[in-house]
Amino acid sequence: MPQDMPPVGGYEAVQYKRNLPAKGFRPATIMLGAGLVMTYGWYKLAIGIREQNEYAREKMWSRIHLIPALQAEEDRDLVRRHLADQAREKELLGENIKVYNSDRYVRPTFAIAPGNITK
Repeated sequence: MPQDMPPVGGYEAVQYKRNLPAKGFRPATIMLGAGLVMTYGWYKLAIGIREQNEYAREKMWSRIHLIPALQAEEDRDLVRRHLADQAREKELLGENIKVYNSDRYVRPTFAIAPGNITK
């Protein structure tokens, strides 16, 4: 009896691998997405820090430019208080008593004392 022989050109290749798509994301995709999110976050943080520094610089320079006006306002208030004290002293005592040895203006120091002290 003759033996069966393979067909001319041979048999088809046997498919032994499964042809299924990969489930979910690949780790490289997740890492790339996380890297993009972190890069965007660092970018926004850098912009925010620069803006904060610019606001701080602007605030400092605005205070520097306001110092003369604030000092003049404080001096005007001190002169008003001094003249009011002089007028009150003249009203109570009849004359102004020289407290200092010179006529040079000395900036007063005010200490606020509590009115009611309870023990």
